[in-house]
Amino acid sequence: MQINIQGVGIKITEALNDFVIDKFKKLERKADLINSITVTLAVNKLDQIAKADIAVNGGNIHAEATDESMYSAVDALIDKVDRQIVKYKEKVKND
Repeated sequence: MQINIQGVGIKITEALNDFVIDKFKKLERKADLINSITVTLAVNKLDQIAKADIAVNGGNIHAEATDESMYSAVDALIDKVDRQIVKYKEKVKND
């Protein structure tokens, strides 16, 4: 599972990079579905935005979260991604 992290209008610090990688490592239990993950962290005025594009077998998953803190935005993002992957896994299982 490959994780790419990009910053738009923000410098990705070592601590932020480690935090994002640590959070997305939780998805390794679902790694059989996931090919690659691209995380984009951006700042828009006072909003901290975290986006994830995940290439899974047979499709793509996109999630986005906004918060006042980048760490909180990443936490919210990982929750959304986890729910979407579970939903996708059930959909594939039923087909």
